[in-house]
Amino acid sequence: MNTLTEYFNSQFGWGQWLDFALRLLVACLCGACIGFERSRRFKEAGIRTHIIVCCAAALIMIVSKYGFVDLTLPDGAMFSGTRGADPARIAAQVVSGISFLCAGVIFKNGSTIKGLTTAAGIWATAAIGMAIGSGMYVMGLFATAIVAALQIFMHKFTVGADAYATNTLTFTVRDDINFYALLRPKLAEWNAVINENRVSRLSNGRMEYRLTVRAKKKIGFEEIDTFVRESEGILSGNNQTFG
Repeated sequence: MNTLTEYFNSQFGWGQWLDFALRLLVACLCGACIGFERSRRFKEAGIRTHIIVCCAAALIMIVSKYGFVDLTLPDGAMFSGTRGADPARIAAQVVSGISFLCAGVIFKNGSTIKGLTTAAGIWATAAIGMAIGSGMYVMGLFATAIVAALQIFMHKFTVGADAYATNTLTFTVRDDINFYALLRPKLAEWNAVINENRVSRLSNGRMEYRLTVRAKKKIGFEEIDTFVRESEGILSGNNQTFG
């Protein structure tokens, strides 16, 4: 037991080890706070992903900052062959490495891009983990509060392009009607514009219109259903919204 204690105290004391453990726990808590909001919106990256990202970034930062302390002698001199080494390079790789994970949650469907906010949140979560891993608790906690508040309140009080929702509308109609003549008044009513459209001819004299439109609000299923029932020749309609 004494040998084990001497081994752990050879580089750091028990107080330092506990501080490292505390940094990882705080990083997990910060990641959970950001991931909780994402999971409530059924995003691709939820609580577990953000916790792991923040904890891993904190651990890498700890290793980068303290993992090479044994390369330095008590008088400050470095062991032969280690002069010019830059332990900070390990932490620097988090910034570029997290980009690959962020790219995995970004999807492009026609002119619609989904997942940018989640990817940016993962990137910010990694930065928070690095701040906490380096011992900057106040900065890490403050950044967590800012990111979480932005994700929550900016969904309720949207501005600019964020105020528009992307709706993918799909309609099946008879091929003997002027579908766009029926659709134009509804687009004006919904305050929406068409970004992309695709027309397919089906069997039995039917046409399918798949439209990507931007509107100031989500076009609900009730509105789609009302439009279908009021318009003769429109057989069915559906909507998929990306906020």
